[in-house]
Amino acid sequence: MAPAEKIASEDQVQHLPGTTLAFSRKEANDLFNPADWYPNDHRAMPDIVAHGRKSAGIWACALCHLPNGKGKPENAAVSGLPTSYFIHQMEDFRAGLRRSADPRKTNTNLMIAYARAMTDDEIKQTAEYFGAMPSGAGTTPWFKVVEAARVPKTRLSAGLYIPIRDAGTEPLADRIIEAPQEPERTEIQRDPRSGFIAYVPFGSLTGGKVLVETGGQGKTEECAVCHGQGLHGLGPVPGIAGRSASYIARQLYDMQQGTRKESGPLS
Repeated sequence: MAPAEKIASEDQVQHLPGTTLAFSRKEANDLFNPADWYPNDHRAMPDIVAHGRKSAGIWACALCHLPNGKGKPENAAVSGLPTSYFIHQMEDFRAGLRRSADPRKTNTNLMIAYARAMTDDEIKQTAEYFGAMPSGAGTTPWFKVVEAARVPKTRLSAGLYIPIRDAGTEPLADRIIEAPQEPERTEIQRDPRSGFIAYVPFGSLTGGKVLVETGGQGKTEECAVCHGQGLHGLGPVPGIAGRSASYIARQLYDMQQGTRKESGPLS
């Protein structure tokens, strides 16, 4: 951590624009009762989403994926996922078919444990809650993609890249670095209205467009064949428009490595 950075104490009361609610950092990051800054932004959360189930060690879904389901780069956006797809993925976690190729990806192991501990009804309630929301980023841009040669220097915080204040920049090279637009609002307060910047190498958008629209001239299928017009989903297949670039890259890599498998066709 850079000397210039000052992290709020656990009990210091925090405030965000657009809400009269206030929470300490400790309250905002409570594993079983995380802050819900904007309760009018969503319908009432099922208990498993708002609080998890402490007796089984299941954290609140809203802690990592946020009450609006938009998630963050180190996990996933779950808003707008088809209910059947969501349930199918939880079943794959249960069966050990969905793992990470990176042993450092601890939250994948957490999801496996949660899927095995959750009841079928809890999974169904969660799937229906997040599935009723706008897909991906919804009507509010959540990930802004910027082509760049250099990016702010960052530190890792629970799998999330946090820009280090006054630390300068470093070469991006061939990486994807996704960082909060407002680091304190994301890390300290878990603001569900503050999005991210995805820094990608120059040429990524043009190259990606060719793959998405043509399959890379025969290299693979064009993405819309399965993911639908505008990549907003097709039947039980989820939309991928507006979702985290690094999340999608991780899933494709896991599929290549054989650590993410499907138990059967989506229905």
